[in-house]
Amino acid sequence: MQINYQKLGFRCGLECHQQLEGKKLFCSCPTLNSDKEPDVKVERRLRAVAGETGDIDIAAEFEMSKKKKFFYESNSEDTCLVEYDEEPPHELNKEALETTINVALLLNAKIVDEIQVMRKTVIDGSNVSGFQRTALVAMGGFVESSLGMVKIQTICLEEEAAQKLGEGKDFVKYRLDRLGIPLIEIATDSSIKSPEHAKEVASHIGMVLRSIEGVKRGLGTIRQDVNISIDNGARTEIKGFQDLRSIPKVIEYEVKRQLEAVKHGNNLEKEVRKAEPDFTTSFLRPLPGAARLYPETDVLPVKVDKNHIDELRKKLPRLLTEKIDEFAKRYNIPKEIAKGLVDNADFEYLKQKFKHKDTDAIIRTLTNTPKEIKAKLSIEDFEEVLSYYYGGKIAKEAITDLLEKKASGEKVKISEFEAVSEEQLEKEIKKIIGEKPGLNMSAYMGLVMAKYRGRADGRKVMEMVKKLSG
Repeated sequence: MQINYQKLGFRCGLECHQQLEGKKLFCSCPTLNSDKEPDVKVERRLRAVAGETGDIDIAAEFEMSKKKKFFYESNSEDTCLVEYDEEPPHELNKEALETTINVALLLNAKIVDEIQVMRKTVIDGSNVSGFQRTALVAMGGFVESSLGMVKIQTICLEEEAAQKLGEGKDFVKYRLDRLGIPLIEIATDSSIKSPEHAKEVASHIGMVLRSIEGVKRGLGTIRQDVNISIDNGARTEIKGFQDLRSIPKVIEYEVKRQLEAVKHGNNLEKEVRKAEPDFTTSFLRPLPGAARLYPETDVLPVKVDKNHIDELRKKLPRLLTEKIDEFAKRYNIPKEIAKGLVDNADFEYLKQKFKHKDTDAIIRTLTNTPKEIKAKLSIEDFEEVLSYYYGGKIAKEAITDLLEKKASGEKVKISEFEAVSEEQLEKEIKKIIGEKPGLNMSAYMGLVMAKYRGRADGRKVMEMVKKLSG
């Protein structure tokens, strides 16, 4: 059925979470997903405590009622006593804070005067201490979208949670190398108007994040949560999106779930749900509230220097979309191709290596080489093959064939790919025209290219055929 979201009183907001590079937020451990064997293991039980309001948070109370044990493991080279909550947190990571401020400025937000770290009660075991440290950095930003302005309510800097390894009836097991990685949390207001609009806004925020240095790249380094409600329904937070393409479908399914519940007179409660692979959602816990927050007494507040903010504002990087537009115009290529080459280290390396050569061959090579072949090649392989082309030893058409052979591990003989001389090419074209008179240009092109596949430049062959068959 077609859903009229405006008529339903649809309200939707996003929370985007982005991991940062460098050191962890409150210690000097590296921000990596370690593959080293664990040599430290501990067991804990966690208990909910009252927040600043004097009440115990409903979500924390729910998790504590499960009475689960938590097992933690890590390698001592990648973690320290801070992750195990056996040592107080160190000073707030200034580099992570500066990256967050840069993101906030690009999102048109106002930086707060003082950074106060808070504790957010979390009793599902994902934080050894029973709380997550989080700090408000900026407020009042916005992004422009095709359906108008969407406001950014808050931008926070917080600790990433531990990585869940598995669970049973009465326990959960975690690995701690991820715990404490700096995480930017960007929360919009509820003015998102439709599922596709949510995807657009999430995509724009992701683009802004990728415009900044110090931001992690790759699967699992960014994720989104979506908050949804409709008239007579209940606010629901859906967690676990990593693929933007799934956002519209999950929102649509959630709205249908709430409509069905309202239709049958069921009472909906505010809750947190998990996005499933089939786009449905499953219950996780009640929706937490303000009762879970209280001040962090082990970390001093950080005064924000307005002069420093002004200096950062002057040096803000250009947005990725601006770079893509400029790149596409400079090299006269479609924006989709430019998107894959902007800030591409391989392209920059090869462009510098062949700085006085036409970059068209580099762009075509990096763009047209299939992913499965590219995965088996090093940058040195690309450099070697392109050097043959720029040195006149092979035709442009032979580049992909030569890379395929290198990827398959075959011993390559350059003589098999040597470009045919103009003299030999002209002689062969004349011979073919003489033997098969009256064919059209395409037919002659096909015959010549079939014989000299990968050894003759298609454009040059076309020019000769046109000239000699005219």
